[in-house]
Amino acid sequence: MSTYTFKTNINCGNCIKSITPILNELDNIELWKVDTENPNKVLTVTIDDEDFNSIENAIKSAGFKIERLD
Repeated sequence: MSTYTFKTNINCGNCIKSITPILNELDNIELWKVDTENPNKVLTVTIDDEDFNSIENAIKSAGFKIERLD
């Protein structure tokens, strides 16, 4: 399993509500959370493979910005 962090513009409960079904549909995600208190609105995702691109694409398709943090 791998954990990735992303800077996003997911900044409120309604934003989280709109991405929840999208992220829950992805088969490779084990766990995800968004820290809306962090200025970077950090999305942390644990996946069971190396395909973090699917997460980026899903978030972008929902209309949000996402950038991988290292």
